[in-house]
Amino acid sequence: FVRRSRWSISRITACCARMLHFAIPALFVLIWSTGFIAAKFAVPHGDLQLFLLVRLSITAVVMALLALTAGVRTWPVGQQLSYQLLAGVLLQGVYLCFSYFAITQGMAAGVMALLGSLQPLFTALFVVFTGTRLSARIWMGLFIGFAGVACVLAPKIASSGADSLSLLAVAAALFSVLGVTAGALLQKWLAPVDLRAAASVQNLGGAGVALAMTLIVGTGEWDGAPALWAALSWSVIVASVIGTTLLMWMLRHGDATKVTALILLVPPLAAVQAFLFFGETLSFVQLVGLAFALAGVLLARSTGTAVKERASN
Repeated sequence: FVRRSRWSISRITACCARMLHFAIPALFVLIWSTGFIAAKFAVPHGDLQLFLLVRLSITAVVMALLALTAGVRTWPVGQQLSYQLLAGVLLQGVYLCFSYFAITQGMAAGVMALLGSLQPLFTALFVVFTGTRLSARIWMGLFIGFAGVACVLAPKIASSGADSLSLLAVAAALFSVLGVTAGALLQKWLAPVDLRAAASVQNLGGAGVALAMTLIVGTGEWDGAPALWAALSWSVIVASVIGTTLLMWMLRHGDATKVTALILLVPPLAAVQAFLFFGETLSFVQLVGLAFALAGVLLARSTGTAVKERASN
């Protein structure tokens, strides 16, 4: 009886672990895809750079309070503190601030989302350059996923016109993608500390970038409308506190290329949310693209696709 009970407990534990393996990535993608939707609610009521400064600052305080309440003692110090701040500068500050700056410079949100979905490919290229080989299945999954994203966003890109692709907007968008790619890779190799403490420090680093951007290009607009406060509350509690924590957890416990492949699902889901909340069109081609993006991510993240060996000299 004891042996049978132990066997049952082990099976239940394994089943729960498998459920978490799928539930956490799915929840992360759903949360991460609401970023541009929240920003769209905020745009008519406040400056996006100031919005990000307030969001990241509040998040840093919230995560610090959660860590202190839980009695966390392992805070990053010295060189590790510098690395955590740098990760926040890249992963939070550069990515969000320059993405939103590109949009304020006239780039259509659909085009920005498409450029943002280049992150998994940038990550894969960086991994290859460091000597790690990736399987053909991962490469195929990434390109299929990117093709799906292109199908989802093609109607928006076609309707946005060439004016949305100014040199300054494109440069800011690509810089944001490079920032989040470098931040995700750096996050993977940071010394393990409590996630709440790390998130507090990293959001503080991101807030520093937002402060600089607010002073340089911000307008300071903030009308205090209920929609603005609602977008801020959602961005802090859901997108930052929950979403960023899930991303950091996955980067610590998973392969960087597989984790960033999830980003391919963000633009398609954002298009679906725009259809639900703002009545934007969602054509058959876009639905097909959503299916391709999902298939590509599943293929890239399938078990046993990564080749861990170093390339021979």
